[in-house]
Amino acid sequence: MSSVTTGLQKIEVRLRWDPSPVGESPRHLDIVAATYSDESPDDRPEYVVHYDSRSPDGTINMDRHSETGMGFGFVEVMSLELDRLASSYTRVVVGVVIHQDLTPRTFSDIENAGVLVVEKYTDLLETDFTPVAGSTCTTVVEFRRNDAGAWKLHELIQGFDCDASDFPTQMGSAHSVD
Repeated sequence: MSSVTTGLQKIEVRLRWDPSPVGESPRHLDIVAATYSDESPDDRPEYVVHYDSRSPDGTINMDRHSETGMGFGFVEVMSLELDRLASSYTRVVVGVVIHQDLTPRTFSDIENAGVLVVEKYTDLLETDFTPVAGSTCTTVVEFRRNDAGAWKLHELIQGFDCDASDFPTQMGSAHSVD
């Protein structure tokens, strides 16, 4: 790749939600990112990044993590340095999962939840979880590398009903439409 890129470079995905009411168990949401190459069989990710991991090359990292939603504004943040990803990766899917405990929850049970995707000071995508209210996890955005090597954002709101450990294998089945 040349040093001049017209596509997306360094992205932040920010997540917010309100804490549980007093007496309820904590509501715990997580941002999850999965990378894919053209050779990824059956849409299986090459690797997955979440709250207790990072990408092998350091290009995708969890910068801020919350297990309760407590705090002001966006309480969980993941950074993606798309311009530094190896050329073998052609797709990155980012989603959100609700950790399930004794009381199963869907996005309709989570108050004031939302996602913001930014590059520097530019908002690229902002959404809540209304379209996937009955789901336990959802994809949010897909970044795809075009033939020129530039990364482009594609909104990808698609709900799933699975737990946190199964979600990464389901994420690859979601595809945006151009």
